[in-house]
Amino acid sequence: MAEFEVCIDSLEGALAADKFGADRVELCSALYEGGLTPSHGLIKACVEQSQQAIFVMIRPEAGGFCYSPNMVEIMKSDIIAAAKLGAKGVVFGILHADHQIDFSVTKILVELAHQHQLQAVFHRAFDFCPDPVAALSRLIELRVDRLLTSGQAPKAIQGCEMIRQLVVQSQGRIEIMAGSGVMPENAKTLLDTGVAAIHFTAGKIEEEVQLGMGVKYVVDEQKIASIMQHKRH
Repeated sequence: MAEFEVCIDSLEGALAADKFGADRVELCSALYEGGLTPSHGLIKACVEQSQQAIFVMIRPEAGGFCYSPNMVEIMKSDIIAAAKLGAKGVVFGILHADHQIDFSVTKILVELAHQHQLQAVFHRAFDFCPDPVAALSRLIELRVDRLLTSGQAPKAIQGCEMIRQLVVQSQGRIEIMAGSGVMPENAKTLLDTGVAAIHFTAGKIEEEVQLGMGVKYVVDEQKIASIMQHKRH
């Protein structure tokens, strides 16, 4: 049976995932930027106060997936910190400027995660790769545990055929998880591709804060509840 992962940016989101029976959460900050590394305090609170397996986003800056050596050192520190705080996995994606997977840095981060008993998840940076078949082979070679993908489309429902092909190619050597635009009305179609999991956000925009201070998200319990109904069918 496929697993259900909820993407959250708050303790309230983790508790809502508990309430409706999700399998795990991806914990981020700045969902409006595609998700960045959350604070240590937020990780600690979610680990201590929820029943979820916490998977921590390791993305130190927005605007792409190419990182300087200094940024890579920050990512390594954040991976170690996530392990010490009780997370079960980390989520990252590293590319070269031509959108090929950065094999050497990804290998370092995957090995570091595994050394600290964390699962390693490669996120939707994959959807920028020019050759998804070759990219998936690389991730399998690197022993990445799970891939989050929209099938290289803006929304996963538009990338269903690619997702289905990736599931076939994976042959169980890496979990394929569908994400981006997952909603109650398309969850079953995505599950029918054979994915190991679906991934969806628990937040909805409440307001845009004045003076350029960003966007405020609140937990959308109705969305979580509606998607989680598919888990019982």
